Amino acid sequence: MPGVLIVEAMAQAAGVLGAEPDSEPEEKLVFLAMIEQARFRKPVVPGDQMRIEVVFLKLKPSVAKIHGIATVDGVVVAEPT
Repeated sequence: MPGVLIVEAMAQAAGVLGAEPDSEPEEKLVFLAMIEQARFRKPVVPGDQMRIEVVFLKLKPSVAKIHGIATVDGVVVAEPT
């Protein structure tokens, strides 16, 4: 799986996590503005099960900073901030 798609998957997960439960998805527009210190440690190949975890570091009404980790079998494969 290309690194850019791993980062996109993390961004999508953060968007879902940050969505308000009462709001309609069409009412909220989320943009990925910046990626800092992306590290891709191992390739993700077909057959791997990748686990994505995202945590909000800062959350403001219009801006959020997240930290994401992608793992395969407990081994970190990607870690962009």
